[in-house]
Amino acid sequence: MFKLRALSIFAAAASVWASGATAQVILSAETGPPGTVPFTAMTTLAEVASAEGIADFQVMDGQTATNSLQNLAEGKTDVSIAPLTLTFLMQKGAGPYAKLGAEKGAELISNVRVLHTYNYGGFGLYAFNSSDVKGWDSVKGKTILNGPPRGAALGHGRGILQLVSGAKDGEDYKGIQVNWGQMSKTIADGSANAMMLPVTFPDARITRALAAGDITLWSVPKDVWESEAMQKYLKAPGASVITFPLSDLPPQKGLTIVSEDGIWRSLTTVGAEVVKASMDFETAKALTAAVIANKEIFLTKAPYMGTTNVGSVGFGLCGAVPVKYHPGAVAAYEEAGMTVPDCAKP
Repeated sequence: MFKLRALSIFAAAASVWASGATAQVILSAETGPPGTVPFTAMTTLAEVASAEGIADFQVMDGQTATNSLQNLAEGKTDVSIAPLTLTFLMQKGAGPYAKLGAEKGAELISNVRVLHTYNYGGFGLYAFNSSDVKGWDSVKGKTILNGPPRGAALGHGRGILQLVSGAKDGEDYKGIQVNWGQMSKTIADGSANAMMLPVTFPDARITRALAAGDITLWSVPKDVWESEAMQKYLKAPGASVITFPLSDLPPQKGLTIVSEDGIWRSLTTVGAEVVKASMDFETAKALTAAVIANKEIFLTKAPYMGTTNVGSVGFGLCGAVPVKYHPGAVAAYEEAGMTVPDCAKP
């Protein structure tokens, strides 16, 4: 059953945008938990779409992207979050989609089109200062909370931790997974010695956890970052990089961020707002045009949204990523004077 979170969104939107238009389309949507980039991107799209009379959204939050993408590909949902690495895995019938097989996976991903892309934030290892995990080299033999039961976050969390520490989930440490809605509780209750999770700046889960004690967050070390293995991993489908000086961040009481040279380095997951290929041209065009026109609203909606690349064109697409823009999205970008790479066109 969909949570009609959009009802409160519409009321807020009405006070921000003056519009006499009435939305004629009702769209079901799935996104991640509150306080995350996917949630904020989707709910901001819902606000804008309602205020401009394009569509009313019914948003179900707290979802695992793996399931949401499959729901959309199967025609059960109109709009969904989609880490681009999952689109690659679905096409291949691999990873969390292994039960589908390559033939069915390729068939399903052909039903998916992109409105716009953005990045979710970084990945980092963190632990309460009271924990016996004191950095990347002390995770072996420990219990690590490394994501939801399946999906892009879990895959990237395991991959980065193995590249940096040499530790493999299930062999060198015990990885535990919980649904996004349970994540904050699990962090705070001490079920894990450390967390290897997506992080934003600031990060809602870390901020809540600080009530239980001080925390240290570790960046990927420079030598590992520059290694051939890591550079190859960073070129994987659906991945990009996020780096910045720690001095750019405002201090947060109780949180220490560690980098040997004061630079944050991590992989970031590139995601997309995706729709069914069957969505009508005008709706897809209007939704994408609304993202472009309201780019600054997206980027300032929450402090962590400023580095997400919302409003860019072609970001994260092409190469081994199988999904392409909806024809309506292409038209919106081109009317805005933006060049869509040929490899991203349907």
